[in-house]
Amino acid sequence: MNTLPWHELLFSQGFGTRRICHGLVEQGHVQFPVETAGTWQTVTYPLAEVVATPGLPFRVMGQDWSYHPLAYIVLHKPAGTECSHKPGRWPSIYSLLPAPLRQRPAAGAVQGVQAVGRLDQDTTGLLLLSDDGVFIHRMASPRHHVPKVYQVRCAEPISPGQIRQLLAGVELREERQTVRASAAVTTGTHTLDLTLTEGKYHQVKRMLTSVGNAVVQLHRSRIGQFDLPADLAPGQWRWLSPQELAHVGAKTG
Repeated sequence: MNTLPWHELLFSQGFGTRRICHGLVEQGHVQFPVETAGTWQTVTYPLAEVVATPGLPFRVMGQDWSYHPLAYIVLHKPAGTECSHKPGRWPSIYSLLPAPLRQRPAAGAVQGVQAVGRLDQDTTGLLLLSDDGVFIHRMASPRHHVPKVYQVRCAEPISPGQIRQLLAGVELREERQTVRASAAVTTGTHTLDLTLTEGKYHQVKRMLTSVGNAVVQLHRSRIGQFDLPADLAPGQWRWLSPQELAHVGAKTG
């Protein structure tokens, strides 16, 4: 049973420094539900301990939250955003997340959740984010061959010959070995679902260019066993459930 003082629980969830979290509790900005009464009770003593179970509900300044020892997030990336904490021309995907997710304490120099791989600014679709370094490595490292599915719209009709080339392997400039798709299925005259187990720079666009076509729209729909939720609109995010994480051995408790 893991117990934490309330100010430490807030600190672990990214609500600021320990001093700030101490003040949030002391000033009456933190509440927890009283199940028997169906009401919320205000915490005013920062050192009061609470059993920190995953999913524990609480409120900070009127906003509902739940306790997560580690963060596992799915985000529907919209076009015109960059997967960078220091974006150039376009807004950062991290600006789509609430401040506590960006401020969760970490052992390294970078705070908050980090994206599992990147998508180009004009590419939409599934992004996973976490502060669990083991999970990020397991899902992003080429050594683990995690399949990623992209829905591709091309400028020209897709020919059977182009599909065969993508599956057999194509040569890309500055790459030592040929790069191939593990699956390529046409879904229309100009569209296909392309499955890759690598993550090279502009890989999908470069592969289609190498077979004589061009990408005009790109959307990632799946990473490993994680599908982009149908009810998640562009720019929206949600926590991944313990059931969704069970197959990858993520630390949900």
